[in-house]
Formats: sequence, C-alpha cells, structure tokens
Amino acid sequence: MAVYRFKISFEDYDGVVREIDIKSNQTFEDLHRAIHRSTGYDVEKSSSFYVSNDQWIKNEEIAFLPAQRKIDKGVTLMSQAKLSQFIDDPHQKFYYTYHLDKPFDFHVELIRIMLSDDSGKEYPCVVRSIGDAPKIMGSAALPTASPSSNSRSGEFDFLNEIDFNPNDAEEIENMNDMGINAAAEEEEEDDREDEQDEFSEDSGDGYYNNSDKDEY
Repeated sequence: MAVYRFKISFEDYDGVVREIDIKSNQTFEDLHRAIHRSTGYDVEKSSSFYVSNDQWIKNEEIAFLPAQRKIDKGVTLMSQAKLSQFIDDPHQKFYYTYHLDKPFDFHVELIRIMLSDDSGKEYPCVVRSIGDAPKIMGSAALPTASPSSNSRSGEFDFLNEIDFNPNDAEEIENMNDMGINAAAEEEEEDDREDEQDEFSEDSGDGYYNNSDKDEY
C-alpha cells in the first residue's frame, strides 16, 4: 500500500507547516481530520479541498459538510473520495479552505510517495510540525481596524465611538436646536448692547447748550 506525504502550509501565515503521512486508499476526510488534530481546530466545520495546478488555481471541489445547494449540484464528498483517485502528478497540489464561513486557506502539496507502509504505524500521522497554528478568535483572522464606510479614511468615527443609537437622533437634533437658539439669543443681546452704546456716543456728539447758541 502506497503512502503519501503531504506538506500543509497556511497561505497567510509563513512558518506554520505540517507534514502528514497518509495511505493512498484513505479519504480526504481522513486528511482533513489529521490536519486539525495538528492545529487544534474543530474538525466539524464545513471545508473544501480543490484540485489545483502549480499556480494554486482551484478546480474540482471535494467538500466536507457542504451546503445543500452544493449537494444538489453533485459536489464530491470528502468521505467518498479516496486520495489515489485525485493523484495524477508526483507533486500534486490541493488548495484547501477550512471553515468556509470564517476561512483559513492552506496549500497542500504532495512531496513524497512511499511504496509501502509501516505496519506498526497508524495512519494518517503527523511526521513534522513547525510553528503554532494561529488562534481563531471569532473569525479566521483578527480583523484590521478600518474607517467607517460613511467616513473618510483615517477620520475619527464619533458616532461609532459613543455607540450611537439611531433612535437618539431626534434627541441630538433637539439638543443642537437648543444650542443654536441659545447662540442666537446671545447674539441678539450683544447687538442690543452695541446699539445702546452707539446711541449714547451719538447723543454726546450732537449736544449743545444755550451758551453756545448765544454766541451766534
């Protein structure tokens, strides 16, 4: 019985690698489960292998827990697909996506074919492990903070920062109106004071007494 050795690496995390030996008559589901015994991830997540070329272009899909629409279209199931059925190159490649809702992507490459198995070994088995698998925290990768779609890049998003509730819009508008009205009243009061000062100055300039009149 031939044994395949696959190198599995994260597409977006350099330095995290697993090498797994698996028998040629075992299934893609066996490989799927072996990968996640080595990462610590939950295996019961919808995932897919894709037969790929040297440029990692996806072709035929081999699925685990697929959506009903894929089943209706006749997608190949991991549990029914033996590895040997999809190996036609000594360096065969598969693109693998774990957890389709919050995906991690992997490159899976056949790096060695052994013509006989070790009768004392249980397959599949991890023969090499480099680096710790990244933690899954709500999504496959921690999101990068980005500006709100309603604001310009790099601009402080005030409404999000204060947990703005759309139901509070009327209250905020009323507050704004109160502020505007108060400012208007203050401006009117200043104008009245200015007018009074101006009137006082004009009255002083135009004043004359009887003594001035007698001179004429």
